Amino acid sequence: MTGKEQQAMAAGLQRGVGVALWRQIADGIRAGIAGGLADETGRLPPEAELAERFGVNRHTVRAAIAALAHEGVLASQQGRGTYVRRQKRLVYPIGERTRFTAGIGEQARNTRSAMIGTAKEPATGWIAAALGVEMGGTVIRIESLGKADGVPVSRSTSWFDANRFDGIAELFSTTGSVTAALAKLGVADYRRVSTSIEARHAEETDTRELQLAPGAIVIVTRAVNCDLSGRPVQCSVTRFAADRVELVVETAALGGG
Repeated sequence: MTGKEQQAMAAGLQRGVGVALWRQIADGIRAGIAGGLADETGRLPPEAELAERFGVNRHTVRAAIAALAHEGVLASQQGRGTYVRRQKRLVYPIGERTRFTAGIGEQARNTRSAMIGTAKEPATGWIAAALGVEMGGTVIRIESLGKADGVPVSRSTSWFDANRFDGIAELFSTTGSVTAALAKLGVADYRRVSTSIEARHAEETDTRELQLAPGAIVIVTRAVNCDLSGRPVQCSVTRFAADRVELVVETAALGGG
C-alpha cells in the first residue's frame, strides 16, 4: 500500500463522533476482507501492518480483531496469525411469503423462534399506519429471537391489533410460530406487502440478544404483512446479524418496496 493510500485510509476514521476507533477499524477490516485484504490462505496482514494502514496503535487494532473474532468473522491461530473464517452465511429470502423456519429451510438442522418479551401498548406513528389502527389504539408487541442450530440470527419486534388478535402472545409463546398463532385466530394465510432494508450498528439490546460485539453491523428490515383480503395483520422490525445471514430479495414476488 502506498503512503497516499495509507493516509486516505487513516483519514477515513472519524474521531469524536460517538463510534469508538476500534469499532471503525473493525468495520474497515470487514470491508477490506471483501476487497482482498487477506491473502490467498485467508490470512490478514500482521497487527503492526494494520496499525500502520489505519494510522492507529496496535492496541486499537487488537481490540478490532477481538471484536470480529467474537462475531465469528476472524479466528486467531497462535503462532500463525489471524485468518478469515470461511463460514457460510445463511441465505434468507425476502418475498411474498416470508417465514423464519421456511426461509432457513435445510440450511440448519434445527430452527427455532422463541418469545422473549411481550406487552400491550398504544399504537404510534408507523405502527398505527401500518396496521390501519387509530393513533393510540391498543396493539400487542411481541419480541422474539430466531435461532439456527442454537446460534441467534435474528431478533424481531412485531405488532398486532389487540382488538383483532387478543391472545396472540400466548399462542406464539406456545407454538413458536407467527403463522401458527395467526391460523388459530382465523388467518389461514398472509402475504408480505412491503419490506424496507437498511444496515446499521447494533444497539445494546441487539448485541446482548444476538451475542455480538458492541457496534457490530446488523441488517434491519421493516415489514408489513396482510391477509389475503389485503387487511394488515402484522408489522415488524427485524435485526439480522450481518455476518450470519444474507438477505435475498425475491423482487418478482414482493409486492411492495
